[in-house]
Amino acid sequence: MEDVGDGRGILYPTRLPTFHREPAPAALDGLVRWFWIPRWRLAPGRTSRQRVLSFPASNLVVEPGGVTLAGPTTRAAHRDLRGTGWAVGALLRPAGLASLHEEPETIRDVEVPVDAPDLHRAVTEAMEAGADGDAVRAFVDWLGTRLAPPDEAGLLANAMEDLVASDRTVVRVDQVAERLGVSARSVQRLARRHIGLGPLAVLRRYRLQEAAQRLREDAGVTIAQVAADLGYADQAHLAADFRTALGGTPNAYRRDPAHPGR
Repeated sequence: MEDVGDGRGILYPTRLPTFHREPAPAALDGLVRWFWIPRWRLAPGRTSRQRVLSFPASNLVVEPGGVTLAGPTTRAAHRDLRGTGWAVGALLRPAGLASLHEEPETIRDVEVPVDAPDLHRAVTEAMEAGADGDAVRAFVDWLGTRLAPPDEAGLLANAMEDLVASDRTVVRVDQVAERLGVSARSVQRLARRHIGLGPLAVLRRYRLQEAAQRLREDAGVTIAQVAADLGYADQAHLAADFRTALGGTPNAYRRDPAHPGR
């Protein structure tokens, strides 16, 4: 079962609205990682900016305004929350995305509408009734009729994701290829077809998520130590990745007044 408590990618946990995750059932094994549900109710005129460094994956999302497929991102993203609202999202495994979209690279950094009125209606009715569990069950039922079971390539792509996500010593594409018993070119094809990003981008995203989490949660660890532990050549390379993805430095992130414990 996936770890629904995985805190990677949540840059500012104290800013989150009411938020929880639900594990995907066995019927969607290999297709969906988990479901996530935020709810918020903000005072008139107030805005809450949510910044995340998303997993290198896509999400199918139901909101009051419709259903969208949010593709993989290449940098940190934000959403400004206002008023009252909710969302129900499914974090897709590589095999699940391949079943929904033939060219994931074309939805990189964008959200595309999905024509799914039955899904939207069922989830909206459940959420408006305060029945989050019913909303997830409706989502599961809909996905169960539309996602094909993982094929051989999908299973290999899932294995690639599992390897990169779980083993921080894996920092190069050739290491991924060796562990999977395939060529580096095959890893390239798998990542682009099932994730929509190159394998190096997938590696860097997981390592950068882990770097941000360690800087956020461990005040005693140095930036140089984080860089070394995650396979960066040096602190400067970690700082460069931070600037590219988050728009700031590791030190600036650690000093942020919204940082937990500050």
